[in-house]
Amino acid sequence: MKKSVEISIAAIAACAMFAMLLPLSGQRAAAQSGGLYINAVDLDIVPAERDNYLAAIKENSLAAIQEPGCRQFDVLALADDPNHLFLYEVYDNEAAFKTHRASEHFKKYATVTANMVAKRVTRPMGAIGTNTKPH
Repeated sequence: MKKSVEISIAAIAACAMFAMLLPLSGQRAAAQSGGLYINAVDLDIVPAERDNYLAAIKENSLAAIQEPGCRQFDVLALADDPNHLFLYEVYDNEAAFKTHRASEHFKKYATVTANMVAKRVTRPMGAIGTNTKPH
């Protein structure tokens, strides 16, 4: 009897562990798969052009998030340096990112802001895992 209880407990534990390893549902499962393409960009904006740059990047980011392959487009500023911005873009894959870069709104943004950026460091990344809290 004791042995059968131990086997039952072990089986339940194994099932619970297996259930934890099953694929997650929906968007979170896709995010965990590592197929996402991240574009992380550090920018130093010419101080006199900051307001103009912010208007242009807001327009671009709002248009980008409407694209089918764009999941997220954040525009962030360093707390201690408002002229240093960080763009965090998440796409379904690299093809979606390339589609964004070929869009008319991105081309407009690139042309309008060409002289507003003092320094740009772009870092393409692949997602190993993303963790978000459900809303």
